[in-house]
Amino acid sequence: MPTSRILLWAGLAAAAGGTVLCVLGWYGISGERFAERQLPYLASCTVPGAALIVAGAVLVATAYALPVRPPEPGRREQADPEPETPPAPPSADGPLLRVPGGTLAHRPDCPLVAGKADAVEAGKASLAPCPVCEPWPS
Repeated sequence: MPTSRILLWAGLAAAAGGTVLCVLGWYGISGERFAERQLPYLASCTVPGAALIVAGAVLVATAYALPVRPPEPGRREQADPEPETPPAPPSADGPLLRVPGGTLAHRPDCPLVAGKADAVEAGKASLAPCPVCEPWPS
């Protein structure tokens, strides 16, 4: 979870808690006639509530001030439901190849046979398709 989201939600929670404390402090103060009986409400609710509101505002402002980083390559967000599409199989013109003694048929550009001098044409041999280059649909 990105840091900016954590700061944003922490700031909103702190501001909401501070608002609740200020309302409770105001309600307690409003029922008292004398200032000396109002001080406990100021000390226990209103002042801490105001401090939480200020702290929440600072956290929210910090969350919006942080630069937005692009996602890291190879790492996907959990909320992304889009499935990854498989890469298209390699294609090449030319006859299918096999390695002498091998049991798989390969396309000429398959990385398993590309550049190998001993790769020969598959011909009419009954071979299984290579799982890397997929020379024909299964």
